[in-house]
Amino acid sequence: MTTKTKNGTTIITTPAPDIGLSAANTQGVAALLSRLLADEHVLYLRLRNYHWNVIGAMFGPLHEIFQQQYEALADDIDEIAERIRMLGPSAPGTMTEYLQLATLAERPGELPEALAMVTDLVADHEAIIRNLRRDLRACDEQYDDMGTSDFLTGLMEKHEKMAWLLRAHIEQRG
Repeated sequence: MTTKTKNGTTIITTPAPDIGLSAANTQGVAALLSRLLADEHVLYLRLRNYHWNVIGAMFGPLHEIFQQQYEALADDIDEIAERIRMLGPSAPGTMTEYLQLATLAERPGELPEALAMVTDLVADHEAIIRNLRRDLRACDEQYDDMGTSDFLTGLMEKHEKMAWLLRAHIEQRG
């Protein structure tokens, strides 16, 4: 462990893990995990917002499913940040960082009707799924990090299920 002082702030660093990944590969994986962490936070906040503000005939079931999903994301967010730390780098932890890194956009002041909320959330889950597919391949093929690739596969499957559960509220038969 080393201690540095930068602009009057003490920074404590720990030794880099010796887990068979080059520093460049570790940085590449940490960067994609940081972007994922940011997207998960944007989706988490959208779910909270919609949970608080959904109205209409679908209030009960949507209020409940939005809560189930933001609670699940809270656990995933923690695991993503811990995965970054396991690789060595610091995890981003401020809203400013998240908004700079995220591919999902915030929509301040927008409060759509209930069905549009569901449609928005499905689109966000699907965007994360597409990013995860690309990133898990990069972890395996480009960065030689099968552990993170496996971790991302599990997250992708969770988002696929969340999107499916939401999509069931908007799909029409026949």
